[in-house]
Amino acid sequence: MQTAPKSLRLHIAITGRVNSGKSSLLNLLCGQQAAITSPLAGTTTDVVEKAQELQPLGPVLWLDTAGFGDESELSGKRMEKTYRALERADVILLVCQGDNIGSQEQQIITLASNKNIPLIKIYNKSDKYNISATDGIRVNATDISSRDEVLNELKTELIKICPEDFLNVQPLVGDLAPEHSTVIMIIPIDYEAPKGRLIMPQVQAIRDCLDHNQNIIAVKEDDYINVLNNLKNPPALVICDSQIVDRMVRETPPNIKCTTFSILMARFKGDLSKMVHGAKTIAELQDGDKILIAESCTHHAMEDDIGRVKIPNWLLKKTGKALQIDHVSGCDFGEHLNEYKLVIQCGGCNINRREILSRIYKCEHAGVAITNYGVCISELKGVLNRVLEPFAM
Repeated sequence: MQTAPKSLRLHIAITGRVNSGKSSLLNLLCGQQAAITSPLAGTTTDVVEKAQELQPLGPVLWLDTAGFGDESELSGKRMEKTYRALERADVILLVCQGDNIGSQEQQIITLASNKNIPLIKIYNKSDKYNISATDGIRVNATDISSRDEVLNELKTELIKICPEDFLNVQPLVGDLAPEHSTVIMIIPIDYEAPKGRLIMPQVQAIRDCLDHNQNIIAVKEDDYINVLNNLKNPPALVICDSQIVDRMVRETPPNIKCTTFSILMARFKGDLSKMVHGAKTIAELQDGDKILIAESCTHHAMEDDIGRVKIPNWLLKKTGKALQIDHVSGCDFGEHLNEYKLVIQCGGCNINRREILSRIYKCEHAGVAITNYGVCISELKGVLNRVLEPFAM
């Protein structure tokens, strides 16, 4: 991992009415022309993303969004993209023309308050407006010479309001095993594995163990038993790919705790207890019930794809019911959630915690159960209680 993945960056959405100077602010903060600027309203259409290291906060991702109050023919589609971006925003920068707080600005303030997203007001065009407000940052986004001053002031405000779960990140594995203990990771290398590298949850788990002074043994599933039998002392924890969870449980002695990478992600990115509760809905499924499988990445599905093929087949076999199974991918998430009995979210390694929590909230609001791949598969294989043993639930 030479650079921080997008999903682990602090997502900062730059919002405001059209022509308030959002793209100019992004260019100022980045010190380069990251976004097109123009006096014409509606210049920004799709969300512009720009990654940056912002010390001492660390890696951030700026999200430059289309403006509120757009009256063009494409305004509906532009605002749909903006609202999707705000679903994953950890912080919102509200760019105003001077200190004018009109209906569009108030709409953003209300949205941020309802979603409990910290908001910083940016009073732009300070060279043109007499700004008397003191509850935000005054800037002239077209003045590149002011960049250091603006960045320092913004970083001070970000540190004050930055979400606690970003400043104090929960360990992925580190709190589940003692220091200097051994953690075995069973990593299948099959045709779905990316050539020459591991998938993101595996890389994150390895790094987290190293950060917590734990020893790692990475094995393929066929070598697991031999490695286990040759250890002088038993491992403190075994972690596997969800697709072989039943085999791992079968081969792991009862005194050794075990779980899956995807279940670790359910805790790290979302709410494990709610994902477990959602999995219990599987036993209640009836003929005609609709299931939504949500993949956060947009990978090319293989012939035996986990979300497109394996989970649907396991669901149909386990329940014996005629289920209707739909799929969405990327940032798309069902617009008519109340039609579904259950949502099965992937591990979410490509999206941030805020978006996973937002999806959980949407499901709760719609009265729909939600679980994730690892929890779902473990329930379908009849081993969920076993792989939840490492967690205090």
